[in-house]
Amino acid sequence: MSAGGLMHGRQRAAGSSSTVLRAVGMVLTFVIALLFLFPFYWMLIGAFKTRMDLMAFIPQWFPGHPTLGNFRNAFSATGVRWLANSVLTSVSYTLLTILISTMAGYSLAKKRYPGRQLIFWFFIIVMAVPKNSMLVPLFLLVKDLKIVDRYAGLILPFIAWPFGIFLMRQFVQTLPDELFEAAKIDGANELYLFTRIVTPLVVPGIISLSVFAFRDSWNDYFWQLIVLSSTAMKTLPLGLAGMMDDTNVEYSIIMAGSVIASLPIIVLFLIFQKSFTAGIAMSAVKG
Repeated sequence: MSAGGLMHGRQRAAGSSSTVLRAVGMVLTFVIALLFLFPFYWMLIGAFKTRMDLMAFIPQWFPGHPTLGNFRNAFSATGVRWLANSVLTSVSYTLLTILISTMAGYSLAKKRYPGRQLIFWFFIIVMAVPKNSMLVPLFLLVKDLKIVDRYAGLILPFIAWPFGIFLMRQFVQTLPDELFEAAKIDGANELYLFTRIVTPLVVPGIISLSVFAFRDSWNDYFWQLIVLSSTAMKTLPLGLAGMMDDTNVEYSIIMAGSVIASLPIIVLFLIFQKSFTAGIAMSAVKG
């Protein structure tokens, strides 16, 4: 066999091997995706089942007698209040986190002052500290400020989010210094630089941070459990968890509430998927 024929045979064998590996990878990806999606599917169909169908000995893969009554029962007057508390808390937390993180990220990326790198590394270190280890001192602080069982107690303790500051610093750092120097020559002040130059150019980072911040606030069960005491102030995750304490647990109603609680995060991710992925990639870039 000639050298050319031998080389062609090797390339064809390598191509076949690569095709097989891609096919195996796709199958494994599909199986793993099904495993992750199955709990959500079971929750979704359970939300439309009657109590008898849900508790049947033989599992039903589709609702035998579909009903919307579970959603009506889940969102009675109390459920609507829980949902409103979650929305108000998460939206307020997200907006304040974006503002503080973007301002701090701009300062750490483009300003020159003593201790700047030390402050930046302090945030990096704090990112490694488990959030649960800070719950007790944070609660004592909130108690001293007399904002226990209030919206301020839910929102304010975490708005200076180290990860958010780090993420926005990485985005702002990619902006050329010449842009800021030219604006200063034209007489731009700091407010103009931040609102007209920094903010519009780091919109992908702001969107990424919005998704991260909203998700964390929406799902922040432990802090809500610690700082809230009254039923009227409960958020949706806390209210749904409280329904499990009843002696006669209505799992169909809980699943209906869980579906509604999951929808905002899913919708946000589907709409801002590209920016969310860009934020993850940018957070891995060394500063």
